[in-house]
Amino acid sequence: MAEPWERMIAAVKDGDVRALAKLITYVENREAGWKDAMKVVYPLAGTSTVFGITGSPGAGKSTLTNAIARRLCDQGFSIGIIAVDPSSPFSGGALLGDRIRMRDISVDSRIFIRSMATRGVLGGLCQAARDVARILDASGKDVVIIETVGVGQDEIEVVRASEFVMLICFPGQGDSIQAIKAGTMEIADLFVVNKADREGADEMVEEIEAMLTLSGQEGVQTPQVMKTSSVTKEGLDDLVTFLRAFMQTKKRRDRERGLVREEILSLMEHEVSRMVRERLTQDGRLEHAIERILAQEVDPYTAVEEMLQKFSIPTPGL
Repeated sequence: MAEPWERMIAAVKDGDVRALAKLITYVENREAGWKDAMKVVYPLAGTSTVFGITGSPGAGKSTLTNAIARRLCDQGFSIGIIAVDPSSPFSGGALLGDRIRMRDISVDSRIFIRSMATRGVLGGLCQAARDVARILDASGKDVVIIETVGVGQDEIEVVRASEFVMLICFPGQGDSIQAIKAGTMEIADLFVVNKADREGADEMVEEIEAMLTLSGQEGVQTPQVMKTSSVTKEGLDDLVTFLRAFMQTKKRRDRERGLVREEILSLMEHEVSRMVRERLTQDGRLEHAIERILAQEVDPYTAVEEMLQKFSIPTPGL
């Protein structure tokens, strides 16, 4: 690993915020040597708790994240927040909407907020979020919160990198059953009905609890449903107490094993895809296949099968 990486990581361990921001930028942009840097960071991490917060736009996720971070910080914890924002159509960077809504905690030295742009990349964003969470962990943050912009496929994949996932709902968003999209029920460890000061909050709690009961599996604990309100402060202290209780318990081995499995597969898929693209581009096989398809000599499915056969490695004895 290059010497600048070593100095940067050492500075991050010493609490240098500028070095932390710079290291995250280099790793997120996949600058030369980023893997070597992460190999050094990995054994330094492993002590923080990673919470994922997702939900439909307008659910008040950023405001709730702000409240959780403030309370945990007041209780002596250092916080890292990864705010996954939509990309700017001009620069490709994050629009920083979350930072605007969290401006009262963004000036607290114990809280580090990092905005990440989706950039239309699914698997890459998920791994980048893991890497940033690990860097924040290595920097000494007790809690890392990953907050997503919505509940699309990108966001579901990202929060799966968390140890504990909160799905934020709110009354008045239309058909609440349809609002909780297929796939999000399975990833949530806790359902939070936010904006509980609005009419219909109790009914939404009952609907979610009914859905959880119907979809529950025998022997599997049903996620809890809580109500919160940033206006009346209802449920905020109870929510933080609930999260602290999780932090104090031992990590669930099944979730931990699953997170490692997903990360290995994600890294493997990225590396294999990169190598295949480079090989096919360099030896001209990709362009040759394109010409054959355009000439209607072969279909794309057959062309892919033929190219994949070139990458097969025969195993002796089989």
